[in-house]
Amino acid sequence: MLRKSTNVARRSAVMTGVLLIAGLVTGILSVVPVIDGADYLVKASTNESQVLLGAFFQLFMIVAYVGIPIWLYPILSKHHKGLALGSVAFGIIAGVFIILGVITLLLLLTVSHEFAKVGTMQVSSFQTLGGLLREGRDLVNHVATTLAFVLAMFLFTYIFYQTKLVPRWLSVWGLIGSTLSILASLLFMIRFIGLDTAYMILNVPIAFQQLILAIWLIMKGFNPTDQDSVSQLK
Repeated sequence: MLRKSTNVARRSAVMTGVLLIAGLVTGILSVVPVIDGADYLVKASTNESQVLLGAFFQLFMIVAYVGIPIWLYPILSKHHKGLALGSVAFGIIAGVFIILGVITLLLLLTVSHEFAKVGTMQVSSFQTLGGLLREGRDLVNHVATTLAFVLAMFLFTYIFYQTKLVPRWLSVWGLIGSTLSILASLLFMIRFIGLDTAYMILNVPIAFQQLILAIWLIMKGFNPTDQDSVSQLK
């Protein structure tokens, strides 16, 4: 029984680590420079493969964002079922927002194709529609999705901190990084900052923490807890 429990914990740790890395990689690969540029209405249709590739990797992010809290749930629910369940819920919400972001991206591609057909006719209408779609995509990706997933991370990191399943310094780093990432999204939402250097700096700590946490989980797994010690005695 003990060996089975240990195997489950080890498997969960490795899968969580792999998904954390997958989330970081797919997040980088989902960036679509032509949509963020000034001439996105012109360039999106001429760079359709870049847009579709970005949409594909963004969809693949769902596997990571939803999978991480789900793989952690069997381990974390033993220590705090409510927070573990909340983490899963926020992960699923993040997945739903990712889908909305992908739909918006594909709508922008459609608008770009239509804009290419009409040329200079009704330019202002297309610019207004494209601007609204791009603004909506930014809010979905950098506010709604980010807030949902970072809240999921904050909850399971808090359980890590309480139980010492991973080193305390790594948990503290995660809690601070999550808080900074939440702050970045809120500041972007109220237009205090843009998708600029300030936004990136606020998100750097949590990105590096995810990478180090992933490596730790893959290499070391979870630390034994007091509850595990009690189980061994039984």
